[in-house]
This record gives sequence, C-alpha cells and structure tokens, in this order.
Amino acid sequence: MATQKTNAMRILESMGIPFEVREYEMDAEHLDAITVAAKVGLPPEQVFKTLLVRGDRNGCAFVVIPGNMELDFKAAARLSGDRAIEMVPLKEVTPLTGYIRGGVTVLGAKKDYPVYVDFTIDLWDVISISAGQRGVQLLLTPAGYLQAVRGTVGEIARF
Repeated sequence: MATQKTNAMRILESMGIPFEVREYEMDAEHLDAITVAAKVGLPPEQVFKTLLVRGDRNGCAFVVIPGNMELDFKAAARLSGDRAIEMVPLKEVTPLTGYIRGGVTVLGAKKDYPVYVDFTIDLWDVISISAGQRGVQLLLTPAGYLQAVRGTVGEIARF
C-alpha cells in the first residue's frame, strides 16, 4: 500500500520535523482512534484524535486528545476563552477543514484554526496523528507536533 505524500507530510518535511509513516488497513465502519491504535500497534492513549469544535465567542478550533479519552467541553471552553463549545456537525467538517472523518488533521487544513492539545501529549516520546488520509498515521515527537501546529496545551480530555 504505497501512500502518496499528504499535505501533512509536506508541511512536516518543510519544517524539518522528522516523522514516520504508518499505514494500516482502513475499515470505513471502524474509524475510531482505538481501532486505529490497534492497527498501528500503539496504545490508544498514544494515538491522538483531532476534533473540530465551535466556541460561542471564538468560532472554530481544533482539539487534539488521546484516542481513549473524550473531550471535556467545559475545560476546552476555558482554555479557548469561550463560555461554551460544541462539536461541529459532521456534515460541516469537510467543508471547514478539507478533510473527511477518519482523516482529519490540523496540518494542511483549509483554515488556520486555533489548536488545543491535551497535556497528556507530553507523557510520550512519540505520538500518532492522522496524516490527513484514512489508513495513514504519522508518528512524531510531541515537541515536533506542537511546533508544527502551534498548539496550546491544557487539560481538556477525560475518561
């Protein structure tokens, strides 16, 4: 399965941030991060999922949380300076980001939305994120990822 280079890969290369490509057999019925983690051989807490949210004051933002956790909406709102946030409806994700469910990544998205990343990212030497295409993950250091996306780190996920 020879993957074509994605925009996310091009961006990381242009910034000199090293990464590893990990491909897996994609199943459209099982796009969740826990399934992806099993397929790429990492624990779910090391595979970060990218969600698009909308705040009542600041509009859209990306939140990046471990695959085995869920978003703490109140904590994410506090970190983003909003009073409340909600998930962007799935039908709006592609028009707003340029990516489809199961392939959403901050890197190369249509717009430069603010990025909020759960603090547990710093527990790992390497994390996995979507390459912007279903069936392809990128492994890189948390520092490299945060540099590339200019992310703000905070406690925004819970079990």
